[in-house]
Amino acid sequence: MCVGFFFFFFWYCRKIVDRIDNDGDGFVTTEELKTWIKRVQKRYIFDNVAKVWKDYDRDKDDKISWEEYKQATYGYYLGNPAEFHDSSDHHTFKKMLPRDERRFKAADLSGDLTATREEFTAFLHPEEFEHMKEIVVLETLEDIDKNGDGFVDQDEYIADMFSHEENGPEPDWVLSEREQFNEFRDLNKDGKLDKDEIRHWILPQDYDHAQAEARHLVYESDKNKDEKLTKEEILENWNMFVGSQATNYGEDLTKNHDEL
Repeated sequence: MCVGFFFFFFWYCRKIVDRIDNDGDGFVTTEELKTWIKRVQKRYIFDNVAKVWKDYDRDKDDKISWEEYKQATYGYYLGNPAEFHDSSDHHTFKKMLPRDERRFKAADLSGDLTATREEFTAFLHPEEFEHMKEIVVLETLEDIDKNGDGFVDQDEYIADMFSHEENGPEPDWVLSEREQFNEFRDLNKDGKLDKDEIRHWILPQDYDHAQAEARHLVYESDKNKDEKLTKEEILENWNMFVGSQATNYGEDLTKNHDEL
């Protein structure tokens, strides 16, 4: 790690702790860190939508119609079907176009096939919106269900995270995931996951990602175990924060921080 970056992080650390520390007592609690992580996540999503908005809003009416999105994303292939030299490209196109249309319609609460910024945000980041949860579940099922039977069996579940080498042994973590599948994923013990079980797996109702991240950061960095962090404790564990949502996985360390 270069000396310049270390001193920059030291400076940024002190700036960011002051922003996270809502009550101004000089410490960062789990609750304050959770609130900050949620803020950073929302800002990332807002910035992402703003960055691509002009690429799709072709008539500059501050809305994006399905036709605008389709032409911007698939227009070349729609107008040049003979360009599909690779059969895999053609397969991907045939799969993704109707999938995007289905997701766009789900995000389009007004039903006019035109997305406002809020609706387009739901289209790009469906995991953040309650009314898009079913689409997230369905797309997960379609991605993992290779035999097309409408379920995810154990081998499909493992194949999504591990590629078998011919005659090679499975690592211990894969064996652990098989146990996870049997014990905690397959709730009705029929050897496969249906939509409800997939929803329970990827969108657990009682799990807050920001809360879990905040607790993890405090636990790992809290040297004196007083359940709150000083600037010094955060600096001593800088690598943990660089890999965290609290700094947008380090990306915020290379940006202008006026907006923070």
